[in-house]
Amino acid sequence: MKKIIRVIVSPTGETRVETRGFAGAECREASRPFEQALGLRADERLTAEFYQEQPAEERLRQSQ
Repeated sequence: MKKIIRVIVSPTGETRVETRGFAGAECREASRPFEQALGLRADERLTAEFYQEQPAEERLRQSQ
């Protein structure tokens, strides 16, 4: 599955970061630079993908 990070800006200037195709906490790692650049986080909604286990090769690559 393709990994996507989407930054959505509303007409009022409110921003939202959405991730797709990431398993487990990998989504938080991938979206962290965007969240830091945008400022204080007001809310977090976890998708079903967050609760999926990462493939073993991804876990190994992140731990190195």
